[in-house]
This record gives sequence, structure tokens and C-alpha cells, in this order.
Amino acid sequence: MMADTDEAGPAEALVQAKAYLRIEDAAEDGLLAGLVGSALALCERFTGVALLAREQEARLDGAEPGWQRLPATPVAAIAAPRLGGQALAAADYATDIDAAGDGWVRLRSAQPGVVTVRFTAGLASGWPGLPAPLRQGVVRLAAHLHAHRDEAEAAAPPAAVAALWRPWRRMRLR
Repeated sequence: MMADTDEAGPAEALVQAKAYLRIEDAAEDGLLAGLVGSALALCERFTGVALLAREQEARLDGAEPGWQRLPATPVAAIAAPRLGGQALAAADYATDIDAAGDGWVRLRSAQPGVVTVRFTAGLASGWPGLPAPLRQGVVRLAAHLHAHRDEAEAAAPPAAVAALWRPWRRMRLR
């Protein structure tokens, strides 16, 4: 999944992380922006949910007709699948977004090669739209990474971060 999110989300997260750390100057903005990006990516990995809506691309096995799940959730939109740069005919595929937000693409017949699908997935359109516990967990984890950046042994992240994120965690059985 993640963290090449739009710049608005990380910029707003950076402002909140600086406030949390009581940093007033811009001397460490580059470092802290990278830590915020890492915290966003770790949140997505932990929860199994794309946080900020963005366009993504999935590569599906064209030799496997039938339903295939898209790798990120919640999905808001699915574009026509493409094979070698050409959109598949509408009769050759179907798409669906289920009640859980999972996106699905059904190839009605085997296609020679890799089928690419562009789709939009994300829980919120921007940082303010994310639930407060997810935002707070990202800020706290970025602050933790900042505070422990010089330690030879990585300090365990605060348990509060996992507690804040756990209600949004999606587990999948393969």
C-alpha cells in the first residue's frame, strides 16, 4: 500500500508533529517530513487501509479469469482495465466495490499477459478527514521516531500508537 500520498496530507501532519514536539523553526522540517511519511506508511501497513485517497495501479494476472481483489482498500473508483495500453472491451471484464470497500475486477476470459487496473483508494480525501485516533497515532509515532533517531538500538514504538490504530485494523485471510 502506501505512503506516496499527496503533499497536503503530509504537510498538515508535519505541522501537527512540530506542534506536538514543540519545534518552532524549520531547521528539521526535511527530517520530520520523512518521519511523518514513514509513520503514515506504518499506519497503512498496520491497519491494512489506505489512509489518504490517491490513484493507484494494480497488475493482475491476465491468465486467471474470474474475480481478483485489488490490493488497497477502501476503493472509491475503478477505471477500465488495460492490456498493453489498450482498454479492455466492456464485455471482457466487470468491476465491483463491495460493502467492506474492497475493489474487485473480474476477467471474463483469459487475457494474454498482465492486465493493469488504475483505481482510487483511501479512507479520506485529506488529513483533516482522517479519524482523530489515526491522525494522533501518526503524529505520536513520528514524534517517537524523531526523539529516538540517534539511538543505536531502536526503541519500541509507544503502545498507545497501536491502541489508537487497532479499531481500524483490517485482517485478511489469504
